[in-house]
Amino acid sequence: MRLLVTRPEPDNERTAAALHAQGHEAVLAPLLRIEAVPGADLGAPPWAAILITSANGARALENHPRRGELMALPVLAVGRSSADAARAAGFSDVTSADGDAGDLARLAAGRLAGSPAPLLYLAGEDRTGELSVPGLGVRTVVVYRAAQAEKFLPAARAALEQGRIDGVLHFSRRSVEAYVECAREIATAALAPAHYCLSARAAGPLRAAGATRILVAAQPDEASLLALLAHKVTPPPQSNRLE
Repeated sequence: MRLLVTRPEPDNERTAAALHAQGHEAVLAPLLRIEAVPGADLGAPPWAAILITSANGARALENHPRRGELMALPVLAVGRSSADAARAAGFSDVTSADGDAGDLARLAAGRLAGSPAPLLYLAGEDRTGELSVPGLGVRTVVVYRAAQAEKFLPAARAALEQGRIDGVLHFSRRSVEAYVECAREIATAALAPAHYCLSARAAGPLRAAGATRILVAAQPDEASLLALLAHKVTPPPQSNRLE
């Protein structure tokens, strides 16, 4: 299949490699640009551990002036991708919750119960809600933000308009919202392919826009999303539209 990958750099390259390994062709069309928040205020130590719900949380520390203070702390990550990013950033004590934010909170509560020091949550500016851990304090620090693309890259738009995209991979609700916005001038063409979504929440704007060929991953991780590609998605019974 020829698949449009909408996630930001550098994760889109990793996804493209995984798709190529499965015999698919990837068209890269990042709809968000991740930017670190320079000198984000981490507050005063000590911290019991670091929490991350995105690989971007770990990457945002690369040039932070207080990075050295954090490297010895344990990192609890929401999933494997974010855990891998933390290890790549230099952290040695990294544990993945292999799930969602609720799983991460339960992991932290079980592992750090009774800790007097708070957890340091390295968060994005746009997020679903606040992360809380029963019995533990959490200091949320925004260390990165996502800037939204205003239009598709020319190659991606042309591929959609010409019907040369079999499916679109969506990794977050924010990127789906960006996709729907960019699709307004080519609504029918952009909504016609199969849409593979990381979560039901991410799929919401596509359903509202009129897309009907939608599949949602069983778990919110890349492996589960790519597993959807083995499923056939029937063509829509009528043309799609944007409200």
